[in-house]
Amino acid sequence: MQLGTRWGIGETPPATLPEVVTYAVSTVEDELTATDVETDGWRWTLTWLEGKPVVELDDGTVIRYNEAEDSATITQVVETEPSDYDEV
Repeated sequence: MQLGTRWGIGETPPATLPEVVTYAVSTVEDELTATDVETDGWRWTLTWLEGKPVVELDDGTVIRYNEAEDSATITQVVETEPSDYDEV
């Protein structure tokens, strides 16, 4: 059994994460910095699902690891504002 953990944005991720997941975390953090998103107090949460890491940020961003491909998938919540073209 593996226990999860939490860490703040900008802090070092756990050493148990695959390198590609650590890279995905830094990619998300770099994007947030580049777009001037206020992230004070935001934290990452690491859980283990069937032995694979799942990392979630407080804004709903999720990073999942694919062991077979040694890849990480980033899924971000997209908030859209209604436009004049949306059907009511």
